[in-house]
Amino acid sequence: MKLSILIPVYNERVVVERSLAQVLAAPLPENMERELVIVDDCSTDGTWAILDRLAKTEPAIRLVRHKVNQGKGAAVRTAIQHATGDFALVQDADLEYDPSEYPHLLRPMLDGRADAVFGSRYLAGEQRRVLAFWHSMINKLLTLSSNMFSNLNLTDMETCYKVFRTDLLKSVPIRSNRFGFEPEIVMKCAKRKFRVYEVPISYHGRTFEEGKKIGWQDGLKAMAVILYFWAVDDLYTEPYGRGLLNNLTGTPQYLNWMAKLLRRHVGDSILEIGAGIGHITARLMGRRLRYVATEKDPLYLHALSNRFLRTPNVEVRRLDPAEPADYSEMQGAFDTALSVNVLEYMDDPASTLRSLHGVLQPGGTLLALVPEGRWLFGSVDRTLGHRRRFSRRELRELLENAGFKVEKFYQLNRAGVPGWALYSRLLHRTKINKVTLKIFDKTVWFWRLVDPLLPWPGLTLVAVARKSA
Repeated sequence: MKLSILIPVYNERVVVERSLAQVLAAPLPENMERELVIVDDCSTDGTWAILDRLAKTEPAIRLVRHKVNQGKGAAVRTAIQHATGDFALVQDADLEYDPSEYPHLLRPMLDGRADAVFGSRYLAGEQRRVLAFWHSMINKLLTLSSNMFSNLNLTDMETCYKVFRTDLLKSVPIRSNRFGFEPEIVMKCAKRKFRVYEVPISYHGRTFEEGKKIGWQDGLKAMAVILYFWAVDDLYTEPYGRGLLNNLTGTPQYLNWMAKLLRRHVGDSILEIGAGIGHITARLMGRRLRYVATEKDPLYLHALSNRFLRTPNVEVRRLDPAEPADYSEMQGAFDTALSVNVLEYMDDPASTLRSLHGVLQPGGTLLALVPEGRWLFGSVDRTLGHRRRFSRRELRELLENAGFKVEKFYQLNRAGVPGWALYSRLLHRTKINKVTLKIFDKTVWFWRLVDPLLPWPGLTLVAVARKSA
């Protein structure tokens, strides 16, 4: 087991050698290795020479240098790319935080309770240097604002000490170059449903005369970052397969529209394949006796497990929709099977449908939601990883060949067809602008009313099919 200690450095020649000595000497849990991933953000005061000398004598140090100064967030982003440990901890190069507290920070991770642990300077029980009143008030105001928009209950959002599972951290896109890293990563942890813990830490803060770099302007920028990442669902590194799809469909009113249509056809025992991060699961699992949400992607499995950890009627399982053997233990176990935005990714959708036929009880229902309109297939589909869009005739043939009788088709979101054609077919964009998606989502109430009146097919096709009794 290994800990990657991510250390952004900029113009810290006075303290950096002592700081790194403390990091190298810090206690770690038994059998845990350490690596120091140090990113020099184009220091100009002689810091680089010190770091270069230390890296040549200390094998645990991995040293990277930015050619131009970019900011703490950019340095952390670079460090994440080079991290190879099981856990990643952010450590500033000054002497404000105490590396001897690493075991304390890691304990919730090692116990399997947490995906992220934040060290709080404001929880009782540890010593801290008393600093300027207004600096503390600004920190607390930013934490309050972050909590309001992330729906977390942190005491110290701006803390440097943040520890993550490295695989999860690598999947989170970091866009902020300066101190906006802190509110950005907190907002994305909240939206990704990470299990976040806080532990008290000591703090020995510096004054500006001693070299502190963050100022009131960064506080204003942090507020803007909070608002931006509250409004925009930028949750997975791109391209990350269906992670982009989760950004695209992470629009609650549109999802409610889909779920309302599906809900009228689901029974008491449901198998959902390709559940993603649980958008549809959360809307359909209520009052069901058994809901099995499945995924093959480890990050989505992790998200599902966290989201439904304490939901007794929801079971999360690994299942590859394209692998018939993965269905073998569930033959005839469900009255409803659900495939939402899955078949368009399959090399052989017919095989997946045959597998779903097998898990259903006689008379069981299959709900298959797919993108409609073969003529609409374009650049956005290719970015999403789609292999096809379906016509009604094609989907009917696939279902009937798999042993289903199609009872009903729904066409959904006719209003979205012009926008999709514009972005994907005419402009050849790789994605639809997130602001456009938010505006669409806020006006779904109107589009739901006019959708049945529009004369062309929908952007989405839903088939309700029955297994013969």
